[in-house]
Amino acid sequence: MIHPLIEVNREVLEALQDNKPVVALESTIISHGMPWPKNAATALAVEAMIRNNGAIPATIALFNGKCHVGLTPNQIEYFGKAADVWKVSLRDMPYVLSKKLYGGTTVAATMRIAAMAGIKIFATGGIGGVHRGAATTMDISADLTEMGQTSVAVISAGVKSILDIGLTLEYLETKGIPVVTIGQDEFPCFYSAKSGYTTPLRLDTPAEIASLLHAKWSLGLEGSVLIANPVPAELGIGTEQMEEHIQPALAAAAEQNIKGKEVTPFLLQYIAAHTAGESLKTNIDLILNNAKAAAAIAVAFADNHP
Repeated sequence: MIHPLIEVNREVLEALQDNKPVVALESTIISHGMPWPKNAATALAVEAMIRNNGAIPATIALFNGKCHVGLTPNQIEYFGKAADVWKVSLRDMPYVLSKKLYGGTTVAATMRIAAMAGIKIFATGGIGGVHRGAATTMDISADLTEMGQTSVAVISAGVKSILDIGLTLEYLETKGIPVVTIGQDEFPCFYSAKSGYTTPLRLDTPAEIASLLHAKWSLGLEGSVLIANPVPAELGIGTEQMEEHIQPALAAAAEQNIKGKEVTPFLLQYIAAHTAGESLKTNIDLILNNAKAAAAIAVAFADNHP
């Protein structure tokens, strides 16, 4: 039985009941990740990509005191335009729900709500992780701790390149979270397919990934699997080129005393503004690429469900 604070729309609910493939989607990409109108247009394009590849999209957000699983186009447009939407991670959920505020869900919050609704596959852009300088700031995303305990597979373009990728991979290992890269031996870093780090695991097909997910969860091994989907080389931005923008972005965040959950949106917006929109285009391209991969994995997972 679904929790009374979870509201699943009819299409998603029927798909889950019939064991059809469903892909969860976050909503901070709409409310905090991109400017209007690209944010809403991208969200709708991602949903269309999932549908075109055989699965049902379920964008997740908070409003009217409930966690909504599956949004209408009008609701997506509202989240794209509204200026008072909270960026909601796990710690914020009780407050936003109790106050009946609007909230865009992060990776961690989306995972938890998806799991409560019975969705096992989730597509996003890039996950949060260990921030640069975390040895002194202790700034580690709740995405990682949630991945250690919630059994939802996360398809992303790797770890956001604004983070400390090496430490993030170490943290994922400590938490026992399998890290699989699709089709290559190097772990990707969001804007680029290359990070300089070897991927812990490699699989090449959706069927192989679905088999791994079934093996993990059938053993009672709780927690996520990070499925890193490299952005195609022709769509990506070189790591050295991006680093030239990341360093001043970090300096600007420090100068303006940007902290906590505001850091990542600030850095991404700063980089987009200083790359003449190139990073935003790549961000959109990689999210669509991840949605396509997630749909294929969801189809394979549903087909092979015991």
